Amino acid sequence: MGRFMRLMVLFDLPVKRKADRKAYARFRKFLIRDGYDMIQFSVYARICNGQEALEKHVKRLMLNAPSRGSVRYLQLTEKQFTDMKVLVGVKKPKEDPRFARQLSLF
Repeated sequence: MGRFMRLMVLFDLPVKRKADRKAYARFRKFLIRDGYDMIQFSVYARICNGQEALEKHVKRLMLNAPSRGSVRYLQLTEKQFTDMKVLVGVKKPKEDPRFARQLSLF
């Protein structure tokens, strides 16, 4: 079993034209279907079981990224992700490090 990693996607997409809004919605739906959780608006993250799984999801991300706007990703270790500090608000339950350990049971 590989080491858990997090793939974080950050994006800023244009939404003035109808075609741009459609591309935005399609990309957001792809992220949700592919197992990403919304951390906050335009910031999504998913857990990956090791580097190989992370690379697979990066390829999917590249295939589904819209042609306009800005889309970036970060790969983080589980420790780096759980060490993220929240200045305002609270962490979601899926950001809890126990969530990754629960996944390793299955």
